[in-house]
Amino acid sequence: MVKEELIRRSPLRILEKSIHGGVGAGNIGVIASRKGTGKTACLVHIATDQLFQGKHVIHVSFSGRTDHIISWYEDIFSEIARKRDLADAMTVHDELIKNRVIMNFNQEGISAEQFLGSIRAMIDDGNFGAESIVIDGYDFEKGEPASLIAIQSFAKEHGLSVWFTASVHRDHPQTDDNGVPLLLCPYIDSIAVLVTLKPTEDHIKLNLVKDHDDYVREDLHLMLDPKSLLIAREA
Repeated sequence: MVKEELIRRSPLRILEKSIHGGVGAGNIGVIASRKGTGKTACLVHIATDQLFQGKHVIHVSFSGRTDHIISWYEDIFSEIARKRDLADAMTVHDELIKNRVIMNFNQEGISAEQFLGSIRAMIDDGNFGAESIVIDGYDFEKGEPASLIAIQSFAKEHGLSVWFTASVHRDHPQTDDNGVPLLLCPYIDSIAVLVTLKPTEDHIKLNLVKDHDDYVREDLHLMLDPKSLLIAREA
């Protein structure tokens, strides 16, 4: 399969259609679930899909390591290439890597202004024309709503879409009346799209909770395949 056909047939087109074309420039999307449910795999699949489309992506990790992030990208790409029988896979792989930057921060040791300053330097001084930022490992329990407001403002200034992961503690899974995890309620005004992951017996379901101005609680009929760790259509 050639790259263009792979992009067109990606199950992520279903997600985009459900949220009116995507998160959109200047907006924030969040994938939320308890730890170990597959948020990072979803995030890397979304980022890889954007790389396939020729977009430039900055991957920000607050987890303290970057080597495992690179491994995620390699594994996700390999699975996509194998399952879709991607033509000229190594050439495509090398093209994707050129459009990706991975940055690592310690959340406790940096302010939102400093973090965004580093991103700005990468974009402006480093001449890296980013169109998307994905942020993994950010602790919303330790964060502040003002930080998300600052990130949203930065995204609007630079025309960026932003995806976060959010870990909901297993012992505190409660949601509000709209299905928003209580952890994210203080931030919800800055979140355009909210997707939650729900484990079932044999896979993990993706559910749409917020679609820009609407709370929807929609079954996307998408799942995280536990074997390939790819987002896929439900059978």
